[in-house]
Amino acid sequence: MTPADFVQSVPVPQVYIRRDARIGALNAPASRLLGDGLVGRHYITALRQPALLEAIEAAQSRTPGEAPTTARYLGQEAGRELVFLATITRLPREDGLLVTFEDITPHEEAGQMRSDFVANVSHELRTPLTALSGFIETLRGPARDDPEARDRFLDIMEREAARMNRLVQDLLSLSRVEDVERMRPTDHVDVARIVTSVAMGLEPLAEGRGGRLRTVGCNTAIDLQGDADQLTQVFTNLVENAIKYGAEGGTVTITLTRHDNLAALRGPGVTIEVADEGEGISLHHLARLTERFYRVDSHRSRGVGGTGLGLAIVKHIVNRHRGRLRITSEPGQGSRFTVSLPLGPARLS
Repeated sequence: MTPADFVQSVPVPQVYIRRDARIGALNAPASRLLGDGLVGRHYITALRQPALLEAIEAAQSRTPGEAPTTARYLGQEAGRELVFLATITRLPREDGLLVTFEDITPHEEAGQMRSDFVANVSHELRTPLTALSGFIETLRGPARDDPEARDRFLDIMEREAARMNRLVQDLLSLSRVEDVERMRPTDHVDVARIVTSVAMGLEPLAEGRGGRLRTVGCNTAIDLQGDADQLTQVFTNLVENAIKYGAEGGTVTITLTRHDNLAALRGPGVTIEVADEGEGISLHHLARLTERFYRVDSHRSRGVGGTGLGLAIVKHIVNRHRGRLRITSEPGQGSRFTVSLPLGPARLS
């Protein structure tokens, strides 16, 4: 088999560079990555990124059997930046080189997500910790003998401590959800009962803001395969958000609907829609609402005790249940959060 034949038989991008430093062959994936019309051209004119060119030059001085050289190569596909690990190997019986491109974009993105996550957690904890340190110092100094200031500072310190506690709890919850996301729940639950229970528990919160909760379609039991605690967490989060961020004195409506054929799930399912009468959310925010620590209004979110992790937790729980989360909103028109869950085979009694 010639190097050109070998290159064509491999499903990952590969380029064969002849001993005269010209490209002898490349396969279809490499053509999509690098472009067409490269056969016969000098590799420098086709592979223009300095790190890759240096690795190729280093590989040319090596003998067959020596360890290959590597370099990062940045590409693009449909406007998305891709990262490849290019491995340059000296061919054993041919005076040429084989360049193989391995797509490591998912690994790079995962690493970036971890870095961003650590940075966000550090930022979220730094603010309340700085506040607590400052107030402790003040209470030990200028406010030592000022009862009024002491009480005010202690109230603020209590709120900041509670905020850190909520953040830690949400982080633990997110970690637990991610650990079991690939394991589908095996229990059977009545989703109507769960929604009703959540609504009853949050009714005092709505009344405290001068509003009310309204449930629709929750009078008939609907059995599905799920985790009761996690689904309670989902609906509690969505309804609580609707109360806190919706219009003061407005109505939050929870609508439960059974579908014989739900397009989003390609089969029978149930939708739970939580709708508020708030200010609404601009379109450019909607796609990012389930990202960790993403907030439409950071100041307002922190003011009502939000950690920026609630919708990320909701997304992972819904994914575990093989469901879908859909968010629709327009400024001035309120917001609708719709959870679609599949209905499996009926439980045998």
